[in-house]
Amino acid sequence: MPYHKTLNHKIWALAWPMIISNLSVPLLGLVDTAILGHLDSAHYLAAVAVGSSVLSFLYWGFGFLRMGTTGFAAQAYGANNGQASRQLVAQSMIMGASIGAVLLITSPWLLQLGLTLVEAPANAQALALSYCQIRIFSAPAVLVNYAIVGWLIGHQQTRWPLLIMLFTNIINIVLDLWFIVGLKMNSDGAAWATLIAEYLGCGIALYVLKRQLAPMSGSLQWPALLSWQHYQQLLTVNRHLFVRTLALLASLAFFTAQGAQQGAIVLAANAILMQLVMLSSYGMDGFAHATEALVGDAIGKKNHRRFIASCWACGYWAGLSALLFSLTFWLLGEHLLPLFSSLSDVVNTAKLYLPWVIALPLLAVASYCLDGIFIGASQSQAMQYTMLLASLVVYLPCWALTQHWGNHGLWFAFAAFNLARGLGLAAFFIRYNKRRYWYLPH
Repeated sequence: MPYHKTLNHKIWALAWPMIISNLSVPLLGLVDTAILGHLDSAHYLAAVAVGSSVLSFLYWGFGFLRMGTTGFAAQAYGANNGQASRQLVAQSMIMGASIGAVLLITSPWLLQLGLTLVEAPANAQALALSYCQIRIFSAPAVLVNYAIVGWLIGHQQTRWPLLIMLFTNIINIVLDLWFIVGLKMNSDGAAWATLIAEYLGCGIALYVLKRQLAPMSGSLQWPALLSWQHYQQLLTVNRHLFVRTLALLASLAFFTAQGAQQGAIVLAANAILMQLVMLSSYGMDGFAHATEALVGDAIGKKNHRRFIASCWACGYWAGLSALLFSLTFWLLGEHLLPLFSSLSDVVNTAKLYLPWVIALPLLAVASYCLDGIFIGASQSQAMQYTMLLASLVVYLPCWALTQHWGNHGLWFAFAAFNLARGLGLAAFFIRYNKRRYWYLPH
């Protein structure tokens, strides 16, 4: 079979499980909403919505455990270095468990701060706090799971993360029905269901990891696991990814806050449109994950021809998915909006800004694909600099200069931010490629 055909098959084999895995996340939220929405008070649903957003924001900030692990794992896989693979996943899991323990210790202050920042409704604040206090005990399991999933993606085993995610979500839904409907535990029941499901999901992930490691060469070097000097490379990459993630989260929070300044109708319309933006990101993210694995593998093999071929092929499929999403939003967008709200004012307002959502997949696709390349290469410093420049030099100035455009100005700034991320990484890509930085120490 010709090489490019083999590569295309690999991309699809790696991408589709991650796309489905991403799509299963909002599905769980819909089930939670459907169950809690039928209770005798809206306070329980509000509490879970607020509590989930606080914990999602907190956990997402440590997404570097997944991304940083994937790049190094893919390179070790490409180099057929079982020893490095074993050591890496152990280090990442220790980091995840350690950060989870710190979150547990500091949770009384972190959770109160988070609930204050999101301005939880007074009548739901106590319930939201109780929800968070229960779920925060899953922090070590969640973060260890990030490390294992990152390692599996790097080893081109994307079907396992899908099965782990589906198992976790199915258990969560079953326990939701038992605790909320059967035992009448309300919002606390939703928290216990998620806590138990996340630990069971982590248990499955550990079992999968054990099976994957069994045939590999090498053994763990325990003294190295206890010495922080041996974590320096991983810590450096993860530090860059942490700063990059914080800048991204701040940019998204700023978008929401500025929409809120324009009234409840605009805020609601922006929230609906952002759901469509997130939907398109699932497809492009799937190909980004494929890029991470294939690029890291090529760098581990020090095969530049394969590296370039992987970059172009993943860019091609990600670009096609972006085009498909833009066409779908153009042709069906106005029919999709009423599915999210029955309020005519909200739907009509969303229609005014729909053109921005139509354009965004095409404007943002380069940033997704290039993120995958730089994660696979573990060249995280470029990602940090690009995100900071896009946020501080493009996003905020564009918003400041177009405030008189109202919400159109906010969407213009957000679109420019996404385009700037792609252009900035493209500039780094050209520079790194000329000088073959991909193969230098990180």
